[in-house]
Amino acid sequence: MIERLIGRPHYAWLIVIVTFVTLITTAGFRATPGVLIVPLQHEFGWSRATIGLAISIGLLLFGLVAPFSAALMDRFGVRRVMLIALATIATGASLTTVMDAPWQLDLLWGVVVGSATGAVGVPLAAVVANRWFSTRRGLVTGILTASNASGQMVFLPALAWLATAYGWRYAAVSVALLALLVVFPVVAVVVRDRPQSIGLQPFGAEEPVPVPERSTHPFRPAVDGLLLGLRSRTFWLLAATFFVCGLSTNGLVGTHLIPAAIDHHLTAVTGASLLALMGLFDVIGTTTSGWLTDRVDPRRLLAWYYALRGLAVIALPFAFSSGYALVAFAVFYGLDWVATVPPTVAITADTFGRERVGIVFGWVFAAHQFGAAFAAWAAGATRTWFGTYTWAFVSAGALCLLAAGLSLRIGRREEVGALVPEPTPA
Repeated sequence: MIERLIGRPHYAWLIVIVTFVTLITTAGFRATPGVLIVPLQHEFGWSRATIGLAISIGLLLFGLVAPFSAALMDRFGVRRVMLIALATIATGASLTTVMDAPWQLDLLWGVVVGSATGAVGVPLAAVVANRWFSTRRGLVTGILTASNASGQMVFLPALAWLATAYGWRYAAVSVALLALLVVFPVVAVVVRDRPQSIGLQPFGAEEPVPVPERSTHPFRPAVDGLLLGLRSRTFWLLAATFFVCGLSTNGLVGTHLIPAAIDHHLTAVTGASLLALMGLFDVIGTTTSGWLTDRVDPRRLLAWYYALRGLAVIALPFAFSSGYALVAFAVFYGLDWVATVPPTVAITADTFGRERVGIVFGWVFAAHQFGAAFAAWAAGATRTWFGTYTWAFVSAGALCLLAAGLSLRIGRREEVGALVPEPTPA
């Protein structure tokens, strides 16, 4: 199969398609607990803070696993890591159908599914873009990271309908079957580790690109990447702004928009449809952001993205009174949903080098998920304490405005020389 495709458009684009599909489905799997909050509350009597804790654990591990996943991809290959992750997702999702205690939700949807989706999360986009492409990396990163929210577009309305019409267990089983019977075989047949493994060079490469030696210590690159980042002011600023990014997207809106909509007498399907609309416009926004990243100072892009997002999320509590306002919010917020990823990856690659970008960005993304985990719990807790999500939305908006200011303080490329010295001649 591969040999027949080599003479056609570059195989890298087929890798992009399969990676996009994989990221769409895993994003949908990760977002599924947002559909389950109210059904689990009704069946087991668990509070939203209790359910939010399990979601928080999943989001946290989704981020913490990322840099180690990138290291494992360097050691054992991209395809093997993807296949193990998909099998683990299917196992964890199916076992949730027999749970009857909060600790089981914490273990299965928090630890098991959270870790597995983290193994094939956003850092996978950085690895694929930088291994398979010498040019158009910003565009490819934008396309792949768009899938992070597009999973909502594809799955959440259908999962919300299944949970409403037949029960939440049908939604969980659907996740397991899709991971195991659809995505797993496609990855097994198509995905390869690097273009050099099938006799190709990265797309756009004018000269042969050497393949680095695989480390015999798979986790050492992850630790080394963290230590390298900790010495960099740029890393700390990227981590701080990405903390706010995760807090305002996956942790707050992605997790709590559906129950917030129910609080305002809308249905779960309506809330899921709003998230789906965001996913649709995220494809446009993030792909455009990738295109802009190749042409515009990424620091300025980040400042605009965070500022506009902050204003939008502050306005959300007031938008629930109007269907038109909610649609407008979904469109606007969707365009900005993960538009921050391409410029963040670009700054990471420029600062730490292409071979380190997957691992270092994995640690930056871990900060993103710390923010998401905090918001998933804190928003549920404030809803339990005050009976409204307004405090959570307004606070998140204010933090986004702060992140806009921090983005402009991110260092330029001159820092690279201090962090990534040129190799000495043999």
